[in-house]
Amino acid sequence: MKRRASMVAAVVGLALIVGGCGTTVADGGGDDGSPMHVHLYGSDANMSNSLRDKLTDMPAILSGMVGTAPLLELPESFKERLRGVDPSLADYGYAAEAYDAVMLAGLAAESARSTEAPAISKFMVGVSNGGTVCDDAATCLGLAKAGRDFAYRGVSMRRSGFTDAGEPSSASYGALHFSRSNTVNDNLTEYIGAGDPASASTTAPPPYPAYPSTNAKKRIPPLKVGGLMPHTGRLAFRSAPRFAGARLAVADLNAAGGVIDQPVEWVDGDDGTDEKVAAATVDRLVGLGVQVLIGASSSSVTKAMIPRIAAANRMLISPSSTSDELTSVADNGLFFRTAPPDTLQARALADVIMRDGPHRVTIVAREDAYGLGLQKNVKADLLTAGMADGAVDLISYPITTEDYAGIAARIRQNAPDGVLILGYDETALIVKALAARKVGTAEGLGG
Repeated sequence: MKRRASMVAAVVGLALIVGGCGTTVADGGGDDGSPMHVHLYGSDANMSNSLRDKLTDMPAILSGMVGTAPLLELPESFKERLRGVDPSLADYGYAAEAYDAVMLAGLAAESARSTEAPAISKFMVGVSNGGTVCDDAATCLGLAKAGRDFAYRGVSMRRSGFTDAGEPSSASYGALHFSRSNTVNDNLTEYIGAGDPASASTTAPPPYPAYPSTNAKKRIPPLKVGGLMPHTGRLAFRSAPRFAGARLAVADLNAAGGVIDQPVEWVDGDDGTDEKVAAATVDRLVGLGVQVLIGASSSSVTKAMIPRIAAANRMLISPSSTSDELTSVADNGLFFRTAPPDTLQARALADVIMRDGPHRVTIVAREDAYGLGLQKNVKADLLTAGMADGAVDLISYPITTEDYAGIAARIRQNAPDGVLILGYDETALIVKALAARKVGTAEGLGG
């Protein structure tokens, strides 16, 4: 049965009460051909059931792998509604964050009495803080129409609202465990509050403008929300829940009467997990009159798109980009995210690793804003927790690499007893390459 750990008020107090990976760490090192049993770790980009589809020829290779992800104990009713949008969902990663991104945009537009992005952006932080607490479209839209201050407490933002920088002040994390079927064992998942609700913004929102007359409302363009998440590319395998969450929020806003009495329109788009694909999609959506874009999924693509979005006077809300760099990117006040920054996840990962007691850890990361940023933060937190500097090896790889055998050889040579992989769908290829070198968890290698 799932257990919910006690929430903590500050990141410093974050504690993940987790057991070991279920592996026994054997002596290894070099290339003598003997199995090297390691604790295997992952993070939010690869700790999902979707990875199973890329490992059908090795049905137990992920067994014992442990990792973290921003994660909520979602109500079954919400999961059922998501499945009503997409019956094929294998998991629900970032679905709540995508849902809340659209909801916040709709509520901010209603509060601004405008569907223009610069006007909407001025209310984004305010609708998540202060005033009457509400958690559904109908109630919150009613308060906005009445000009009453309110705080949206939706699916992913139950604890607190945005900081002044427009990102979550606190979040819920999960410690996830892969089973022998290469799927996450939900019975072992634990949920932990992280961050500090006191860091939420206390700045009052702007005064509500006068509510438009019937004739004036007709002159306001409908709110168009565009998808900037991957249907293709290396994160496409994880995107279905995000699209489902965003589309469900559009449906809920419309069921509650729409924004400024007009239906919200969803315009689909692909970021391709690629800057060029994303740029073309941004241009297309801007040309179609989309005011708010939901995405991108990867931090590097989001970082590249922020200047383009700002130049077009549009708004961007990412439900899954977690790099710390995004907090300080110049955005003209038009970028927000419902995904928490990686400073929180790094500490969670370091805690999981330290509790397993490895003496030497190799952190393998893709060379982008997400991988390198999280790698740096996890190493710093491991050192703070007492691990020796020389005991943490860093390996990075170009996002276009195909030399997974080379990565595995370097890991084997490092002779770690813990390996953290910070990658996307290529994680499956890294795990396979490690297995070929007889490096993996005891369960995964059949030891």
